Amino acid sequence: MKHMKLLMNICLVVLIIFAGTACWGDGNGPTQQLKPTLEEVLRILDDPALQGDENKEDRRRSIMTSISAGFDFREMSRRVLGKTWNDITNEQKDYFVVQVTKLLENVYIGKLEDYGGSEVEFVAERIKGKRAQVTTLISYEQSKIPIHYIMQKEQEAWMVYDINIEGVSLVRNYMEQFRTILRESEYEGLIKIIEEKNKSFADGNGNN
Repeated sequence: MKHMKLLMNICLVVLIIFAGTACWGDGNGPTQQLKPTLEEVLRILDDPALQGDENKEDRRRSIMTSISAGFDFREMSRRVLGKTWNDITNEQKDYFVVQVTKLLENVYIGKLEDYGGSEVEFVAERIKGKRAQVTTLISYEQSKIPIHYIMQKEQEAWMVYDINIEGVSLVRNYMEQFRTILRESEYEGLIKIIEEKNKSFADGNGNN
């Protein structure tokens, strides 16, 4: 679990800290569409008006808004819930997306505020139909860790729906954790656990 937590922390650093440049394909390719999202988040993190604990709520809200422009949280939520997604109502689906997105914010955005200066190199882009993988290398503790952004094309937009770090899929990791809970407590038990975790962060008792 410690190794997985480290990988997820690195993952979010890569989502936000963009220092590399690359050019593949035309201006509407997945890399080119991802770049503005990351640059906007960098601007938010560097904004003096959003620094400090007193501005944490506004800063995180701005970060999540920017991330949402390039990341499909609904698709992520659908995939982590697996086949149970088809068994719940549309209202439950909407609520599940809200709670999972909030969980990701609570667990990981806090880590972003402790990181900075990571070097990222964009090394490859593969497109197959409406699917794509953008590969980067991040320098971390004298090593270069491969990070793969898994994307799909939705109309004219390329959206991230999974991230793979050294063979570890963010979606698959959550899917396996949720599957265990679903077997024991079904959907109602799972959503309650996520709600309680989010509440613990809101009360200042959660751990990043």
